[in-house]
Amino acid sequence: MVATKLGTICEIRRAQRADGPAAVLAIGTANPTFSILQDKFPDYYFRVTKKEHLTDLKGTFTKLCKKTGLERRFFHHTEQMLNANPSFFLDVTPSSSSSSLDARLDIVAKAAPELAASAAAKAIAIWGRPATDITDLIVATSSEARSPGADLALASLLGLNPTVRRTSLQLAGCSGGCAALRLAKDVAENNRGARVLVACVELTLTAFREPREDDTFETLIPQALFGDGAATVVIGADPELPAGERAIFEMVAASQTTIPGTERMLNMRLGERGIGGDVSSALPSFAAEHLGRCLVDALAAPPLAGVGVSVEEVVHPGSRGILDHIDVALGLEAEKLAASRAVVREYGNMMSATVIFVLDELRRRMEEEEGDEAEWGLMVGFGPGFTVETMLLHTANNC
Repeated sequence: MVATKLGTICEIRRAQRADGPAAVLAIGTANPTFSILQDKFPDYYFRVTKKEHLTDLKGTFTKLCKKTGLERRFFHHTEQMLNANPSFFLDVTPSSSSSSLDARLDIVAKAAPELAASAAAKAIAIWGRPATDITDLIVATSSEARSPGADLALASLLGLNPTVRRTSLQLAGCSGGCAALRLAKDVAENNRGARVLVACVELTLTAFREPREDDTFETLIPQALFGDGAATVVIGADPELPAGERAIFEMVAASQTTIPGTERMLNMRLGERGIGGDVSSALPSFAAEHLGRCLVDALAAPPLAGVGVSVEEVVHPGSRGILDHIDVALGLEAEKLAASRAVVREYGNMMSATVIFVLDELRRRMEEEEGDEAEWGLMVGFGPGFTVETMLLHTANNC
């Protein structure tokens, strides 16, 4: 009797699983319409926050902005919006700070799902099937901390079925995109016929603040680096895709490593003044120092041990400083991080969304080169913890 039940359960389990590896089927990205050049940002930042009298601090911030190597960033919050909400920069009492945070969260609650829906509409159009065929929705954001949040609003905007299985990842920072893709891989491979929509959306309004007299080069890093954007991916797992669907990247294996005792290196938290945290100026060298070991561990773990995989591409979101240190630490050729450099330069660090922007840039470059040879790539993301997310990708043969 026990053996019969076990056999039945195992048969049910086998029938539930997909027969093929998870694959990226479509990618869509979106940014707010407002953007500002990085070399103009220091003047803009101190003007809109009414802190132009802090001339020494402005000089420090100008040097920081130059060091980032960014060309421009996109923002939902325009100068007109900031001028219409002077309470955003009133640091008088806890009650006024809370009121400012509530107002910013209310703006994000409406704008974040709309920006994510814009990106998702592009991905779904490329995918070629109706939105109602989406079975699972995974939303990653560090712009809010509420429930229901952007996941439910996005499902409504896209007209997804009420039976869609929703998962929300909040305050995962830059590693949130990789974490969402890792989760989507497991969902697709363990649910036959599933089609997972991953949406990463970041609006920095909840982290935007005025410069303060006690600020330093290190405490101003978030204001000089982060920007707004949304990126979405449709993921499925079938050995033979239905007509009209096309695999871009196969998701081979995923791993996560947390470096012990590094909580102060990079962290995020929601407080009275908004979403803040610590970003150490030593982060670029620290990340590169530990990356090599994490990559070796990822490639040496089952089922990849002994396979002899040669990684041809490394995909990484972050800053130019991190990319420079990775180049040196791993001895990479210049073109290995070209897609990552292009995205960070043109958009800034959009936290969880950045890695998908890089994937889309890599896809675009592959199509321009029209190469038929399949290649391996390793996607890497850093986040609070200090956490390193890795995923081994394989370029689908039809790319």
